[in-house]
Amino acid sequence: MALMTLRDVTVAFEGHAAVEHVSLALRRGEYTVMLGRNGSGKSTLMRAMLGLVRPKSGQIRIGDGLRRDRIGYMPQKTQAQRDFPAAVEEVVRSGLINRMGRRVFYTAEEKARALENMRLLGIDGLRKASYATLSGGQQQRVLLARALCAADDLLMLDEPVAALDPEATEGFYSILRLLHTQRGMAILMISHDVRAAVRDADRVIVLDRAVRFDGAREAYAQWRKDNA
Repeated sequence: MALMTLRDVTVAFEGHAAVEHVSLALRRGEYTVMLGRNGSGKSTLMRAMLGLVRPKSGQIRIGDGLRRDRIGYMPQKTQAQRDFPAAVEEVVRSGLINRMGRRVFYTAEEKARALENMRLLGIDGLRKASYATLSGGQQQRVLLARALCAADDLLMLDEPVAALDPEATEGFYSILRLLHTQRGMAILMISHDVRAAVRDADRVIVLDRAVRFDGAREAYAQWRKDNA
């Protein structure tokens, strides 16, 4: 059974379809990269999958033990996020909020989970630092640690390496490889960084309002040649 299944999903704004007739499934432990030009509906589709946008038609169902409030989500970084006036530790722990229900304070287990994710991303030494003073690469690691605090089985990333320098970008991809191969995390990543992003993917989806390609990385390479 798939973690998430979309059946004939259409999302519209002010009467215009941003995404139309999309059917696909996300499977446990699969690393998927979603490609497409600007305005092709990638971010809209991801937000619909997260329940942040209501589809005009079609169905989005979760299964295989997945809970919508246990999906890690890393949206595109905004200027407000870059200047967020909080300590790194506070930002990372905020990824636990959906787990807390009505509780006000974090449990020892939740604090340990946040620290474990900071250590995994090599930012535990920065946990008392101001998030706003960090480099772009460090900030992305903080936001990924935050998303991991929420994620049990599925991590969804929207342009996570945008505006990063090559060294920071490669470091970020190496972390995703680790999460995929050692933790078995299912990953859905939107990217314009075609060559590097596809390198590690099990599967590639090309979206242009509708799905134009959905298949294995090797098949995508041939599809791209045929459609060049």
